[in-house]
Amino acid sequence: MQTSDFSYELPDELIAQYPAKNRVDSRLLVLESHAGVRDALFADFPDFLRAGDLLVFNDTRVMAARLYGRKETGGRVEILLERLLSDNRALAQVRASKAPRPGSRLQVGDAWLTVEGREGDMFILSLARESFARLMEAHGHMPLPPYIRREDESFDESRYQTVYARREGSVAAPTAGLHFDEMLLDRLEERGVETGRVTLHVGAGTFQPVRVENLEDHVMHAEWVDVPETVCRQIEETRRRGGRVIAVGTTSVRSLETAAAEGVLRPYSGDTRLFITPGYEFRVVDALLTNFHLPESTLLMLVCAFAGYEPVMAAYRHAVEQRYRFFSYGDAMFLTRNPQA
Repeated sequence: MQTSDFSYELPDELIAQYPAKNRVDSRLLVLESHAGVRDALFADFPDFLRAGDLLVFNDTRVMAARLYGRKETGGRVEILLERLLSDNRALAQVRASKAPRPGSRLQVGDAWLTVEGREGDMFILSLARESFARLMEAHGHMPLPPYIRREDESFDESRYQTVYARREGSVAAPTAGLHFDEMLLDRLEERGVETGRVTLHVGAGTFQPVRVENLEDHVMHAEWVDVPETVCRQIEETRRRGGRVIAVGTTSVRSLETAAAEGVLRPYSGDTRLFITPGYEFRVVDALLTNFHLPESTLLMLVCAFAGYEPVMAAYRHAVEQRYRFFSYGDAMFLTRNPQA
């Protein structure tokens, strides 16, 4: 398949610029392999689950990773921290009128960052006297995606973060999890649905377009993953009792499938570049909760691989016709794996 196969028409007004009033107020488009497309509400999500199912969440926490500053020459710069390499070194995107040179310095507040060098499209930055954690605490902004065309506001600090976020390290939220509040989590527990936690620190590359037409030529950006032994045991027990493994978000899918890449699910901690396209053989995940994804994106390709190209693209056309809200602050989809995909 080609990148252009995953294009679709989306009116700008359907791109959600703000979250729903309450987390559970979103709509839910259900695509089950045996039943086709149904329109529902996210508040009804527990009705689609069964006692004994296992929901796997990504517990990453979004960093206040966007920083604004100036070059030594006075020119403005925008810094997006991609990954903390240590307390005082980071890999970052830097937007400026001219790319900063190695050895130059950037000022954010009272702090000076040294440009150590480049790593592909990224820059390695270092701090002499303080940590990046403190710098973000004092001057950081929530790194809203590029399709949200406004400055971050105070409510984004909580709403662009899942209620179960624990391990800081992402520059983008695992957006399927944004729909859950504590009351809904309690309802799931009462229903007999179990929950597990993995970690995938989402990188800014998640918003980068696929720049090649042939999918085999695309190289995924690296993201750090941790799949603990406890989750592996939970999945084994779920299989034994006949329950389903349901990934909350594409990041949970990629985490679990990375850990099972050699054919058997094992604990895994390290980078992943797993690129899932139609034809991929899923080893772990039975159902998926996710938001709507950008045209021609690797995430839309993953969803098509999971539930079938034609059914997913038809569901997206239905979502546009029915005026669903798209992307990070938008509505959700619940999909079961299509064995013919």
